[in-house]
Amino acid sequence: MDTTSAPQIIEHTFENLNFTPFDCKWVPCSSRFVVSGQTPSAKGILKIYQLDQKAENKLRVVREFTKGSGYKSGCFGASSLTERAIALGDFSGNLSIMDLETCQESYSVKAHEGIVYCVEGAGGTGYGAPEIITGGADGCVRVWDPRQKEPVVSLEPAQELRPDAWAVDFGNSYNDNERVLAAGYDNGDLKLFDLRTNCLIWDTNLNNGICGLQFDRKDTMMNKLVSSTLEGRFYVFDMRTFNAEEGYACLNEKPHAATNWGVKHTPQNRDLFVVLGGNGSLNLYKYNYPSQRKTEDASGNPKGVPGNVTLLNQKELSTQPIAAFDWNAEKLGLGVCVCLDQTMKVLIVTKLNLF
Repeated sequence: MDTTSAPQIIEHTFENLNFTPFDCKWVPCSSRFVVSGQTPSAKGILKIYQLDQKAENKLRVVREFTKGSGYKSGCFGASSLTERAIALGDFSGNLSIMDLETCQESYSVKAHEGIVYCVEGAGGTGYGAPEIITGGADGCVRVWDPRQKEPVVSLEPAQELRPDAWAVDFGNSYNDNERVLAAGYDNGDLKLFDLRTNCLIWDTNLNNGICGLQFDRKDTMMNKLVSSTLEGRFYVFDMRTFNAEEGYACLNEKPHAATNWGVKHTPQNRDLFVVLGGNGSLNLYKYNYPSQRKTEDASGNPKGVPGNVTLLNQKELSTQPIAAFDWNAEKLGLGVCVCLDQTMKVLIVTKLNLF
């Protein structure tokens, strides 16, 4: 690639934290973001930051509080923009919905036995009912409606040795009826559930624990699903064509030997995404579609054709793993990440409009 047109990853500002951060999220339709994690005394901590050019380090702390057990994950997907509420999963297995203005819980439930590793939301402001999906150390994946205390769906492993559910995501929510759930486990299992028919529609094993999962869009027909794993690999599945023998077409890449902790697509362009490296690197990729996305197998059945990816840029942000990253949905190229060296960084990625 011509380096003059390549995107640049620029560190806008950073802050050293006095706690271990595990997640960060932009507050929808604002210049604020939330950083959550665990204090040295194992308490949950949440800090709300505001971008402010007049502040000393271009950031201003709007609100901070500590409560209960350490926070492992969070999302805004299940709350409306007017409520300004975030769903949080903690190390004690609790799922709660917190109002960012009052710091009061509007919903709280014991979701899992052990850590709630992942929380994702869908609906509410888009298609379908407002729902939250959680994955936990008990191996269960559960779907919650914040209007009731019992899970809408509870997917529990049959075997005695239950793999941890490390990653979850919603997809295929292109109308009020359709919705699928993708779940990744520490033994490498990747499972796809249809929530309309309440059945498993596909599963495979990626050989390494799945640390991150994300559809390129939640509210469209399934297009691509990216999975990041231990041992430095990530996989891109073309979800448009299913083959009964081979499943979904897939490409896999290994940018480094360290764990890939997660993946995040840009809200403005579904073909651009970053992979969060356990070596502290942030890798920016563009997915390139093949000239023909569907072909036939030996029996004449349709099967997908994988594309390829182009590495647009790579930047070493830390000597420790990047625990979480989030794109701003309104400002193209604006992102925030947290690293396990107890730092938080606001980033600007340039020239994404060229891709």
